[in-house]
Amino acid sequence: MWNLFRKNVADKSIKNNASVNTRIRLKNTLTEEKDVFKPVEKGHVSMYHCGPTVYKEQHIGNMRAFVFADLLGRLFRYQGLDVKQVINITDVGHLVSDNDEGEDKMEQSARETGLTANEISEKYTQLFMVDMKKLNIETSKIKFPRATDHIKEQIEIIEKLDVKAITYKTSDGIYFDTSKTNYGVLGNVVIENQEEGARVEKNSEKRNPTDFALWKFSKPGENRQQEWDSPWGIGFPGWHLECSAMSHKLLGDKFDIHTGGIEHIQIHHNNEIAQSFEAFGQVPANYWMHNGHVLYNKEKMSKSIGNVVLLSDIEGREIDPIVYRYWLLTSRYSTLTNFTWVALESAQIAYNRIINHFNDIVAGEINEKYLGRAVANFNDDLDTAGTISTIWEMIKDTEISKEDQFTTLLEIDKLLGLNFKEKIMENTRNKENKEIPLKIHELAIERQNMRKSGDYEGADKIRDQVLGSGFKIVDDGENFEIFWK
Repeated sequence: MWNLFRKNVADKSIKNNASVNTRIRLKNTLTEEKDVFKPVEKGHVSMYHCGPTVYKEQHIGNMRAFVFADLLGRLFRYQGLDVKQVINITDVGHLVSDNDEGEDKMEQSARETGLTANEISEKYTQLFMVDMKKLNIETSKIKFPRATDHIKEQIEIIEKLDVKAITYKTSDGIYFDTSKTNYGVLGNVVIENQEEGARVEKNSEKRNPTDFALWKFSKPGENRQQEWDSPWGIGFPGWHLECSAMSHKLLGDKFDIHTGGIEHIQIHHNNEIAQSFEAFGQVPANYWMHNGHVLYNKEKMSKSIGNVVLLSDIEGREIDPIVYRYWLLTSRYSTLTNFTWVALESAQIAYNRIINHFNDIVAGEINEKYLGRAVANFNDDLDTAGTISTIWEMIKDTEISKEDQFTTLLEIDKLLGLNFKEKIMENTRNKENKEIPLKIHELAIERQNMRKSGDYEGADKIRDQVLGSGFKIVDDGENFEIFWK
């Protein structure tokens, strides 16, 4: 039943749309195909991106989802479309388990830190916005609704579902009965195939393993900081409900694209689709897109495990966060990537080599051949790796002047968002001032000590790192000098 339902959704919401941009193709989890992009409204694109739960600082794996969202915005703006984007701020209702069990993450963080839930929310929302800026994500073009500001809309959705008799009450909340809808259109979820305990605790009051909470009751004596009155009792909304309420409020019954991490496919996004379809009569988005995880030491980066890297950790190693964005873009957004410091340092060398390729800033003409290749790659489901590869091909092409390369690079960077113009300008100013950064001096001294101790392999690695940063070390016996390359 679910696959027939999904096919009908695809036929109605995608294939019958006459407003087609044949140059853009996107991997759509809903259809399991790479679909030609067709907006709901000609000339406009609307997108909802699952945002952060602001109970802790976001790690670099979390931030990949928002670089992905930024790339989509750039893709459509470059094509001249009017773009509306929403990234929600989850500041209530996200429990420590997708099984609707355990403590609310916001309440847990407040209890552990001694701050109020509102103080926790404000602190980590602001840190999130700072990290967005560090990664060159244009936040002024995005709306950031908070779940706690849309309690009314969430209650209204439950009331709509109540009227359809698709909800039921347990001792701990109001639940959505997934057996009364076409549940599981993403990821081939079939209710009958779910074993007891796979999604819920055994002996649960849930009727079906896939049922999920719409409203959770405050427990007697719990003394929650965040709770509201409702027709069913005092409590708080379920995490899944929040996204349906905010996307509908800000984007309407139907919008173009909904994104999130691959971990959202099986549960969170299927729950969103089910409740939105029953409340408003249709699947909310035509395209459901998902970014892959960032692993660390070949394990999923997770706050609960503690194996996380923050942008501040990257800065602590004197690496610009934009280099992390560059590293992400050397893989397609949907792939699984394994973060290592060696890989990031290699990305830093590569990024700096592009910057240092240009000794000054003189505008030329756009090279249509290389720009065309870059745009074609980007339009093919955001193939950023192919786009970056095109940049390297252009730089190595000695038949193209540096002036033309520079102008073409800046045009391509409208898609990639890697701050090339700003970094090249900064680099040029430093060269004019003959400034050699302290970090380069320190690396040169470290290299010299390695050479004295016989560690020539380590010395060569530092030499390459210095070269990648735009400098060269000239040895003179036991001494050395540093020059701009």
